[in-house]
Amino acid sequence: FLAMVILSTIVAAVGLARNSAAIVIGAMVMAPLLGPSMALSLATTLGDAKLAAQALRTTFAGILLAALVALACGFVLNIDPESTEIVSRTYVGPTDLVVALAAGIAGALAFTTGVPASLVGVMVAVALLPPTASMGMLLGAGHPELASGAMLLLAVNVVSVIVAARLVFTAKGLKPRTWYERSKARQSTLVAGVFWAVLLAILLIIVYVRHRVVM
Repeated sequence: FLAMVILSTIVAAVGLARNSAAIVIGAMVMAPLLGPSMALSLATTLGDAKLAAQALRTTFAGILLAALVALACGFVLNIDPESTEIVSRTYVGPTDLVVALAAGIAGALAFTTGVPASLVGVMVAVALLPPTASMGMLLGAGHPELASGAMLLLAVNVVSVIVAARLVFTAKGLKPRTWYERSKARQSTLVAGVFWAVLLAILLIIVYVRHRVVM
């Protein structure tokens, strides 16, 4: 997992530096980010604390590693902060939210209806890998303001993917197998659901305020 994160981030960094959409797409095909994000959504749906801890650890380890690799690439590569491939990852618009929500829904459907996970994984990577790579590269190249925009996009996308996937898992009726497990998990699933919903609302408010300030 970590090796694929490193390789996909390097490819994404090269694609962003060269302003090549084709190379960036290739990086997203490689990125192994579907499993951890869906595991986290499933854990909050089932109230499985152990799975949630494992999924959180894997998700944030992957994102942190990708950011560090991109940071190193930002020092080495010649970065044009005005290239379209980078600029598009420093702004959070309504379409970005739609893409992230769709990615979360598709990811959950891949696990519940047999949709090919390899294809859906690319869509989840669209929401997670390029913003992470852009954030690290811009920090490494000395553009903290633009990097903060990429960081905000990454945060919105991560939370949107998890919220959308959780809604699908809930709609599909996924729940613990036994009555005892369901009763034990009921409160934790409610708390987790409220937490992710509130976090998404806070991020969207930050996006709105940021846009108002810029305007």
